[in-house]
Amino acid sequence: MPDRTAGYGGAMSDEKMEAIQAVVDRVTSWQDGAPEGTVENELRDGFAEAGVDVSADDVKKLADAIQDEHGAVSAQEVLSA
Repeated sequence: MPDRTAGYGGAMSDEKMEAIQAVVDRVTSWQDGAPEGTVENELRDGFAEAGVDVSADDVKKLADAIQDEHGAVSAQEVLSA
């Protein structure tokens, strides 16, 4: 089984990464072409709803990836970079 905590200080549980990925997938599916601020706000709202604490820097990284990729984004890859 791959180590899903690599690059995140070993502190991220599988459950947390799954919650983060679910929010990223939801935002990605309907935010194509949206202004970056909208994507960041929707990520923050989704993380709050999921009860997941994600740093402002990581929200920015994920929002940038969603804006750049215009498709599926792997939260694990973005946060491990």
